[in-house]
Amino acid sequence: MSIDLATPLPNVLPDDAPFRLIGDTGKAVPPKQRKGFELPSIETLSLIYRKMVVARRWDTQVTALTRQGRLSTYPSARGQEASELGTVIAMRPTDWLFPTYRDSIAVLTRGVPTAEILTSFRGDWHCGWDPHEYSTAPQVTPLATQLLHAVGLATAAKLKGDPIAAVTFIGDGATSEGDSHEAFNFAGVWQAPTVFVIQNNQFAISVPYSKQTRARMLADRAVGYGIPGFHVDGNDAAAVYAVVSSALERARSGGGPTMIECLTYRTEPHTNSDDPSRYRNSKEVDAWRAKDPIERLERYLLSEGALTDADRESINAEAEEGARAMRDALNKDPVLDPLELFDHVYFAERPALKEQREALASELASRGSAGRTGGGE
Repeated sequence: MSIDLATPLPNVLPDDAPFRLIGDTGKAVPPKQRKGFELPSIETLSLIYRKMVVARRWDTQVTALTRQGRLSTYPSARGQEASELGTVIAMRPTDWLFPTYRDSIAVLTRGVPTAEILTSFRGDWHCGWDPHEYSTAPQVTPLATQLLHAVGLATAAKLKGDPIAAVTFIGDGATSEGDSHEAFNFAGVWQAPTVFVIQNNQFAISVPYSKQTRARMLADRAVGYGIPGFHVDGNDAAAVYAVVSSALERARSGGGPTMIECLTYRTEPHTNSDDPSRYRNSKEVDAWRAKDPIERLERYLLSEGALTDADRESINAEAEEGARAMRDALNKDPVLDPLELFDHVYFAERPALKEQREALASELASRGSAGRTGGGE
């Protein structure tokens, strides 16, 4: 990047138009409009494209299985692939990700196995993976709580001299929560190496952006906390990757936090139990589908001669294999142990919890079902 990371960025409001490097038609914007950022390499953009295609197929398969009753619920990220994967591919393995409940494809791209991601949506565990193994925190349902966790970890890393950054996703609706203010302010005061990625998909379930705030844009809030703010086209994977990469480099080098608003759109329902036709019209959805992030990047790669028929076959084969592996994983009955309810509640088990564990163990033993059971019981 040509931005001087040693010099604090001026506290100025972002431009009205979201920053982009590749336009809707798949053409790169002129260099004079790139604001000091460079287009990512063809190799990087090809990787992002591959991961987005694989992630969409995975997301589509999860949605289908949820409709079949195989999972209790699932919030799709269709249409938001560029915001999520442009971010996580910019991260190092040692950087920490703090995702929301909608960021399963980001968790998948961080390397967490399918079965471990979906175990919480099936109701087996609150978190199915070891966060330390993947530097990825559990997906959270309470709005905005993960922001404080990200800032806390980032501050601890700074105090220890650990050169990492923490990245946290947040939706537009969750920015209305008090936890968001506390996290933004804490990060600004302590200059925590945190990157806040706001995925503004324009609806907090059924509440449109216009009824959430009178602010021109969410990134305008950054100046009030004394941190840089960016307004980015969230369907442009190149722009997301470039801005997040710069913010991560700045965070790791001691430059403090950054707020990045990615303007995007949720084309699917909030979850499988939602009826979006009650609060938005089909013309709006169709208009955003025409701005599809995968198709935009595909057009650019084709124009650069960087995407062949053989490449597409390879990518589609990988995507289908991922979908098949997911189906296989969900076809296996989980092995459940009711006594695991008491694990990881307290570092030192309290007497009351011990009594409850013993009472449940006694009841299970009396029913002849002590210990682990199959998924059908």
